[in-house]
Amino acid sequence: MVMRCSKLLHLVAVIGFWCLGLDLVGSAEAAEEDYYRLLSVATSKAPTESRSKKWKPSPEGLPLEISGMTFLDDQRLAVAIRKGEIWILDGVYDEPAINVTYKRFANALHEPLGLLQHKGALYTAQRSELTKIRDVDGDDVADEYLTAAKGWAVTGHYHEYAFGPKLDADGNLWITLNIGMGLKGDQLKRAVPDPPLGYRQGRWRGWGMILTPEGKLVPMCAGMRSPAGLGANAAGDMFYTDQQGNWVATNSLHHLRSGVFFHHVEALASMDEPGSTIHGVVKVPAGLPLPQAMQQFPQLRPPAVWFPYKHAGQSPTDIMLDSSDGKFGPFAGQLFVGEFTQAGVNRVFLEKVGGEYQGACFPFRSGFASAVLRLAQGADGSMFAGLTNRGWSSLGNASYGLQRLVWTGKTPFEIQEMRATKDGFELLFTLPVDPKSASDPASYAMKSHTYLYHSAYGSDEIQKQDLEIRSATVSEDGRRVRLVIDGLRELFVHSLEADGIRSEAGQSLLHPDAYYTLNRRPE
Repeated sequence: MVMRCSKLLHLVAVIGFWCLGLDLVGSAEAAEEDYYRLLSVATSKAPTESRSKKWKPSPEGLPLEISGMTFLDDQRLAVAIRKGEIWILDGVYDEPAINVTYKRFANALHEPLGLLQHKGALYTAQRSELTKIRDVDGDDVADEYLTAAKGWAVTGHYHEYAFGPKLDADGNLWITLNIGMGLKGDQLKRAVPDPPLGYRQGRWRGWGMILTPEGKLVPMCAGMRSPAGLGANAAGDMFYTDQQGNWVATNSLHHLRSGVFFHHVEALASMDEPGSTIHGVVKVPAGLPLPQAMQQFPQLRPPAVWFPYKHAGQSPTDIMLDSSDGKFGPFAGQLFVGEFTQAGVNRVFLEKVGGEYQGACFPFRSGFASAVLRLAQGADGSMFAGLTNRGWSSLGNASYGLQRLVWTGKTPFEIQEMRATKDGFELLFTLPVDPKSASDPASYAMKSHTYLYHSAYGSDEIQKQDLEIRSATVSEDGRRVRLVIDGLRELFVHSLEADGIRSEAGQSLLHPDAYYTLNRRPE
């Protein structure tokens, strides 16, 4: 009897250890690098390289502080750098990338912060204009620098960046203009005054503008603070990212379209300029939760997605659409957003509800060598990340560079999509789930919050509330889970934790957190 009990206990211990081993294996498998390999094409040799005021490149050196990227063909990548040049790189797909060639295409530019190949030319936004650059004789050296568009002010404030361009479905080239932070002295003399509201900014600062196919520069929408990222979704609609600051509660993703206002009120200084699409703002509510502020400020529109501060980055940058049709993993058609401070990339799923975009953001990949400022997708589906931490600090051991993110072919266990329903959310997973864990409401937790709309820097999460998950129903194929949740609130962020879910194979979710911005509940 003792022998039998001993054997039984031993068997139980073995089974327990084996199950623990499965969990450990699952955890070991749930590592970002197992699914997406990070390769360096070129990075700086030191974290401070090029940031010192006394630093100068060697004759053969190149400060690859990438501020714009566009592929010229399936092999060659053109990059703009903060020091005012455009270079053509070949060999960027090599593993290892030890034979990359560099050829300078253009120079003498004023802080170009974007790059696009369009109709046989390169376009870049400089401080004071959108420039069209052409290679006439085919030697990969620029012969013409042409002004494609101008008309916005430059007061001299260091923060007056111009970003872009990016192309939308209608053939428009979009640019976004940074607000000037705290103008003073002669800067104020060059600003547009707005007597009724009392705001002063450079003309069209804080606005999104388009250059039409006919060559007309048109102001479209306003209220931007630091719109560092631009990108279109699969439908060709344009989006931009903004960064936390005064009037901007936290980092955000917005749908660009005519006549809407986002957050930053100093952009209203240009409201009465000829061509303005924003009219009739007579009072700006301040110090109110966003839902209440929108009731008093009808031009104010919420972001499609909020990125909760630190949980989903601290400073979003460029936007890349995965148009690879599966070459980059199971997220075809979704958006990827660069992250400056945390040196990573987040993922965004969007849907339209009531004609307006909303959706969820998810952590995706961390561990880049420096701040991720620009993104581009290669012909093989891989993601190229242009790095520079100039102007602000970031994680990583380099100050600039170019890295490439390659899908290994293994499918991570992730929440692929998160869709709003009338009474909760529907989750689509990349792999079939374990029905027992996925159908248990205790495997999930959800809470919601909103933000203050005010002139102060950022906002805490306010009006926080824990929500009850009443049921979780798994589909027959094991890929979908329908959550019924009490207490959903419009214009609130709904944060999901799904730590208790396992896949059919026993894996934990690679990233168990999701953040859904619920602007409208489906009917």
